[in-house]
Amino acid sequence: MARKKKVTAKVISQKQIGEQIFDLLLESKLAKDARPGQFVAVYPRNESTLLPRPISICEADMHGGTLRLVYRVAGKGTAEFSTCKAGDELDILGVLGNGFPVDRVKGKRVFLMGGGIGIPPLLDLAKAIEGKKQILLGYRNKDLFLEEDMEKYGDVYVATEDGSVGTKGNVMDIIKAHSLQADVIMACGPMPMLRAIKAYAAEQKIEAYISLEERMACGVGACLGCVCKTTREDAHSHVHNARICTEGPVFEAGEVDL
Repeated sequence: MARKKKVTAKVISQKQIGEQIFDLLLESKLAKDARPGQFVAVYPRNESTLLPRPISICEADMHGGTLRLVYRVAGKGTAEFSTCKAGDELDILGVLGNGFPVDRVKGKRVFLMGGGIGIPPLLDLAKAIEGKKQILLGYRNKDLFLEEDMEKYGDVYVATEDGSVGTKGNVMDIIKAHSLQADVIMACGPMPMLRAIKAYAAEQKIEAYISLEERMACGVGACLGCVCKTTREDAHSHVHNARICTEGPVFEAGEVDL
């Protein structure tokens, strides 16, 4: 695994693509080390905002040396990032976490399931997986983002909570509405969605890999601020815990207690 580095990245462009959703393109040598499902920690320039913000990598162009981060403004740190313009610089730490096991899905039918701000990391994943992919995306309403990008790499199905676009409900309702089937699920989104996916995968006896969203402080496993419960004992600490920022954020669904 490549050593984590804190580097200065240059802003190439930024645009708003949804309600409080921003699309940030950075020039950074970290792009060559990024894998689908990993993230970077972005440092606010305001010194009163001490901790970096973890943001999943939407796309990494290892040849062009760019990282695309699609994020939601949720507080002071991300609000500051949203004001960045071309030519500005940001300090980032990366590449962090373990990503999706792309090599496990060769020749299999795959569901890529994303909800809300869990959708962005699925784009790089969709590009990396060869063969048939069914991409199931859940939104609150008709304020969609990234669905057109996803259509280049698989069959896209959309659900909205208010029924304004696609299937009314969530990503699980898409499966029922279209009688879809898969051998493997890879997903990222809010906890209720991931719990439902874990239960569905167990019921259907299929593999599932889920990326957990969690508040993080250090991003490198030192502070233990993002620990989750697991079904297996850690060989070092002898407890049923794992750090999302280092052992995750992607886990086999059966390994974590949601």
